[in-house]
Amino acid sequence: MASAAHQTVGPQTLGLTMRAAVLRGQEDLRIEDVPIPTAGRGELVLRVGAALTCGTDLKVYRRGYHAKMLTLDRLFGHELAGTVVQVGGGVTTFSLGDRVLPLNSAPCDACFFCQNNQQNLCDDLLFNNGAYAEFIRIPARIVEKNTLHIPDTLPFEFAALTEPLACVIRGLEESNSSAGQTVIVLGAGPIGLLFIQAASLLGLHVIAVVKRKDQIATARHFGAEQALRISDVPDPVAAARSLTPEGRGADIVFEAVATPEAWQWAVQMARKGGLVNLFGGPPSGTSVSLDTNLIHYSDLTLKASFHHTPATARRAFELVASDRFQAQDFLTGTATIEDLPNVFRRMLTRPADGIAPEIKTAIFLDASSQPAALTASTIEEHA
Repeated sequence: MASAAHQTVGPQTLGLTMRAAVLRGQEDLRIEDVPIPTAGRGELVLRVGAALTCGTDLKVYRRGYHAKMLTLDRLFGHELAGTVVQVGGGVTTFSLGDRVLPLNSAPCDACFFCQNNQQNLCDDLLFNNGAYAEFIRIPARIVEKNTLHIPDTLPFEFAALTEPLACVIRGLEESNSSAGQTVIVLGAGPIGLLFIQAASLLGLHVIAVVKRKDQIATARHFGAEQALRISDVPDPVAAARSLTPEGRGADIVFEAVATPEAWQWAVQMARKGGLVNLFGGPPSGTSVSLDTNLIHYSDLTLKASFHHTPATARRAFELVASDRFQAQDFLTGTATIEDLPNVFRRMLTRPADGIAPEIKTAIFLDASSQPAALTASTIEEHA
């Protein structure tokens, strides 16, 4: 059977099968031949230009499911950008050949939560998966509400950073952050680094609390003014607070680790009257013990942030497309779809301290479609 990559695509048909990643169980990710999707009314089909690995996808891979986004035997991946190769009836804002960024969800805009400016909590939030594939179908609601045109000068792999950054932008906005504030970011994985970069670009003073030695230089590269490694000090809470003005604690603490201990530290690192954003999502059933006396008498605000909205997606996209955002430095590796199972197996095992782990890997159809300029050397050169 002819590969879809060699077939002429057009408004009527794209071919028969394509290569795609399918999640079959816990740590069971397979690259299979599956039917190429076709566009129904209001829908688009894209040829995937680039897809990115994500911490959420890693959790789904490890657990074999996601409570809201994905179940077994489903196409996998949700951070992507690509080219329109099929346009469904009724679509007027996109045409064949357009370079576009489809977000991975869209709200209904009719339920209680949408009407109360909480579209991320929509009762009928529509998710879309299947980024790790040659082609992907974009549902009509996402086409209408949450798909954006990409400038010719912006690489697909850069544009695909919009989805995780949109979640971070919403976290910053919902925490009432403003230039001049001091923030602590707990964690220097992909989300923690996005918080560090976005907060620093918005004019906040960022203190990074990290686990690994290599993360100190990485956090500073993305904008942290100070960085603290927890194993270098006897009391991470006291050490982090000592880096804040007058040692009073941070105006805002962003927890991006998703462990009970990190949640406890976050509460203790905030100043009186401060805010703690418990951004990391621990597994279902996780319990945390918090000092209620501290929370009450310090007048702390505890909140969490989940997902993004069409508005924060647009603000994130504007930031990604700007000259200020260090998009290339978040992309520390490349791979083909065929190698994706090996990529996720490697992601399960953290490298030895001193060896910088990958932040995000850009997944392409094959080696010929990978940009030669995308390397992992940039951070090391600036560290």
